[in-house]
Amino acid sequence: MRHEANRIREQMAADPHRPLYHFLPPRYWMNDPNGCIQWRGQYHLFYQHNPAAAHWGDIHWGHAASADLVHWQDLPVALAPTPGSPDADGCWSGTACDDNGVPTLVYTARLGQGESVCLATSDDGLRTWRKSAQNPVISGPPPGLDPLGFRDPYVWREAGDWRMALGSGTRASGGCVLLYYSPDLRTWTYLRRLAEAGSPDPDDMWECPSFLPLGGNPRAPDALAPSGAQGCGLKGKHVLVVSAMGQWRAIYFVGRYQENRFIPEREGVMDWGGRYYAPQVMADQAGRRLMFGWIREGRTLDSQIAAGWAGVQALPRVLSLAPDGALRMSPAPELEALRGACFKAEDMALRAGDDVLLPLEGECLEIEAELAEVSASCSLKLRCSPREDEVTVLSYDALNQQLSVDTTRASLATDVERGVTIAPLELAPGEQLRLHIFLDRSVLEVFANDRVCLTSRIYPSRPDSRRVQVTAAGGPARLRMLTAWRMNSIWPDQHTA
Repeated sequence: MRHEANRIREQMAADPHRPLYHFLPPRYWMNDPNGCIQWRGQYHLFYQHNPAAAHWGDIHWGHAASADLVHWQDLPVALAPTPGSPDADGCWSGTACDDNGVPTLVYTARLGQGESVCLATSDDGLRTWRKSAQNPVISGPPPGLDPLGFRDPYVWREAGDWRMALGSGTRASGGCVLLYYSPDLRTWTYLRRLAEAGSPDPDDMWECPSFLPLGGNPRAPDALAPSGAQGCGLKGKHVLVVSAMGQWRAIYFVGRYQENRFIPEREGVMDWGGRYYAPQVMADQAGRRLMFGWIREGRTLDSQIAAGWAGVQALPRVLSLAPDGALRMSPAPELEALRGACFKAEDMALRAGDDVLLPLEGECLEIEAELAEVSASCSLKLRCSPREDEVTVLSYDALNQQLSVDTTRASLATDVERGVTIAPLELAPGEQLRLHIFLDRSVLEVFANDRVCLTSRIYPSRPDSRRVQVTAAGGPARLRMLTAWRMNSIWPDQHTA
C-alpha cells in the first residue's frame, strides 16, 4: 500500500496546483482532520476521506503518521463504513483518546439521516481498528432537543472520568455544543448544553467542537486530556472552538469552565479567509495545543474531479493566550526544517506609488516580513506574472486597520472562485505589522502579528506567475525586514518548486 501511495504521489506531483509541503492524501477527497493524537512519540492524523473519488461522499477515516509534525507517512484507511451497521452510510468526524493504554477512536456514525456515536479500538499501534460490539454508545440526541445535527464527538479526561463535547444546534437558538459524561467511554449521560449561540439561525449548526484548557500550568495533576494527552492543567482559561456551518467559518470562545459550565468571556474568528474549516485541537506530549484544519478548494467540482484530488490540511498551528487573554496562533516551529535557499532584504523605504520587484520568485515559499510607518496602505504581491495579468495581493490598510487578500486577479482560469477577504487588525501605537506567509502553489496561509489568520486558495494558470513585489499606496511605508525561503517538499523524491 505504501509503495502504491508513493507511486500515486509521484504522478500527482506534476500538477501545478497540488501543494508540496501541506499534507493531503495520495489522491481523491479529504475534509475534516480527525483523531489528532501523539502516540508513543508519533503524531497521528486521521481525516475524512473518500477513497474512490475527488468529491465528498462514502466517508472513511484516512490515516497518516509523522515523527516530526512535518514529514508524513501514508497508512491504511483506519475506518470504513460497515454494511448493516450504525455507520453504514459513513464514518464521520470524531477524536482519539488513550483509554488506559488502549488507543480509542470516538466517531460519528451515519445511517440514513440518523447520527450516533461509536467506538473503535486498536491493539497494534494504531494500524488496524476493531469496532465495539456495544456500538452505538450514544444512539441519538437527548429527548426534546429538536437538533439540526448531532455529531463530531470530542472527548477528554476530567477528574478521573470522561467528558464529551458534541456539535449540534436547534432551530430555536442556533448552534450549540452538548456536554456528556461517562465513567468508561461506553455508558454516557447527557449533562447540559456546554455553550450555545443564543439566537435563532436555521443554518448555523455548530460542528467539530474542540474544548481545552489554555494558560495556567499545562502539567498540573488531575487534568483534562484533550485527544489523549495526559496532564493538561485545569488552571487558566478554557477555549471552545466550533465551526459554524451556516457561515463556513471556525470561531472560538475564551472563558471559564466550572462545574460543567463554560462561561465565554471573549470570542473571535480562527481564520478570516473563508477556506479554513473544521479545525481540531490536540495536546501533544510537550503540553502544546496544536490545531489542524481543513483548507477547502476554491474551484468547481468538475475541476476537482479532473485533477483527481480535493482538500488540503492546513499547517499545524500552536495556540496560546496573550497576557490580555486573547487567543494567539502561530505556525509550528518544526516547519523550519523545510527551509531551503534564503533571500533577505532590510530597511527599504517605500514612497507612495513605489512598486518594487524583489529578486525573489517561487510558488513554494515561506516569507517573514515586518513593515512600519505605514501611513496609508502597503502590499505584498505574490504569484505575480510579468505584466500582472495574474497576481494575488496581500495588503494592510492602516487607515481602516484592515488586512486583506485580493484574489480577483489570482488566475486567468474560468473555473476558480475570486474575491477579497478582509480581517480587522488593529495595531497598537508603535507596533509593527508582522507577516508570516506560507505560499504552497494553490494554498496561501497568512499569519499577522500572531493574532489574525487569512487562508486563501489561488490557481494561477501561467507558469511565470512566480514574482514577488512590495508596494506602497497613498503614502510612504518602510519595509524593516523581509526574509524568504524556498520550501522543500515533505515527500521523498519530490523537489523544491
